[in-house]
Amino acid sequence: QVRLVESGGGLVQPGVSLNLSCAASGRFYSINSMGWYRQVPARQRELVATLTTDGIYNYADSVKGRFTVSRDNVRYTVHLQMNDLKPEDTAVYFCNAQYNAFAATAWGQGTQVTVSS
Repeated sequence: QVRLVESGGGLVQPGVSLNLSCAASGRFYSINSMGWYRQVPARQRELVATLTTDGIYNYADSVKGRFTVSRDNVRYTVHLQMNDLKPEDTAVYFCNAQYNAFAATAWGQGTQVTVSS
């Protein structure tokens, strides 16, 4: 199984930048995609950004041009650079990994991002 540990997050003012990181460990033979989802109370978890090992990016329309996802395929880490943060970006952000030929999915414990003046 894959274990995901997130770092980053916190309380920031609108317009500033923040970086989230996530590291994967455990037993697996391949990690095929890593990325980030977010969730606010009473709503479904939604995609923020993912990146496959083959280099395919997928971004939510609401973050295009502001957020950038990147991976280190040797260290099994994924990062989310968030620029020009807005109050509507406030959510718990979850790291996600799909592994072993997309047969399994792992989630991190979540990290809170709050954007408020």
